Amino acid sequence: MQKKTIRKYKRGQGTISTKKVTNELTLFEMFDRFMTVKKTEALSSRTITDYYNNFEYFKRYIGEDLNAEEINADVFRGFTGHMLHELELSPVTANVRIRTMRAFIRYCYIEEYINTPIHEKFKPVKTPEDTLESLTPAEIKRLLSVIDEDMYTGFRDKVIILVLLDTLVRISELVAIKKSNVDLEGGFITLEAMETKTRKTRTVPLSTKTIKLLKEYIKETEDFDDEHLFLTYDGHDIFPTTIRMSLTKYGKLAGITNKRVSPHTFRHTGALLYIMNGGDPFSLQRILGHSHMNMVRKYIQMSDTDVRRQHNNFSALNSIY
Repeated sequence: MQKKTIRKYKRGQGTISTKKVTNELTLFEMFDRFMTVKKTEALSSRTITDYYNNFEYFKRYIGEDLNAEEINADVFRGFTGHMLHELELSPVTANVRIRTMRAFIRYCYIEEYINTPIHEKFKPVKTPEDTLESLTPAEIKRLLSVIDEDMYTGFRDKVIILVLLDTLVRISELVAIKKSNVDLEGGFITLEAMETKTRKTRTVPLSTKTIKLLKEYIKETEDFDDEHLFLTYDGHDIFPTTIRMSLTKYGKLAGITNKRVSPHTFRHTGALLYIMNGGDPFSLQRILGHSHMNMVRKYIQMSDTDVRRQHNNFSALNSIY
């Protein structure tokens, strides 16, 4: 049985004066109004779901609804401490939930449900510098070798891995791809604006190898009555969690225990190998879908060995000797 968490605050203590509002809205009622507004902002279904999921974690922490007078900064600071020290979540994961709560409480302040800017009193926690490691070509080959391609799910997962490496799409973008978005003749996939992080349509190119595999995969799934490209074994659209779990499993089978095998790792790996193979950062920026080059830099962090190899290939002395 899961141990019940003791909340980090006591009801009625350290409260902040709030403004009386119509119907004396509770915290949960405020969130319902917040989500009503969010649903009018043309956000993707995934983003809306994330808001609900992140708030659900907070609801589990507080245990019960709060009235306006009980809403204070200590509640949210306690939630931050709970995530970091009791649940032992990484700062990156905790910050995703913290940002959701800050956006919600900021809304409550703007709408005058509360008269104190509580969102300014709890902020995302500091995170260590991005040290996400990329996979080596040898590790990728080892990973692919443990996949049983004779099974539909195995073949699908292999295609997913190669599409992630080749197109550098985010996992949310990948699961939203429809068959109609794929142009095998032209050699590209169109990502619809509603499903991209920047809310802009983006076109990502496909290599010859990926086109060949996608042709085979699409033929394999032509009997499935679903518009999405990647489907479960029974023909339904697939969830990001399913893909993450499969990649973790393959990583363990391949003996890759010192690195995280995840969709984002493949995005990072694909970007780094793109540069290592001679690609330019400007075309990479467009493929990744980033507006600023400083975001691209995070994806091409090279190890000392990588830098030395590149130096040997492109040193000025090569032009002399």
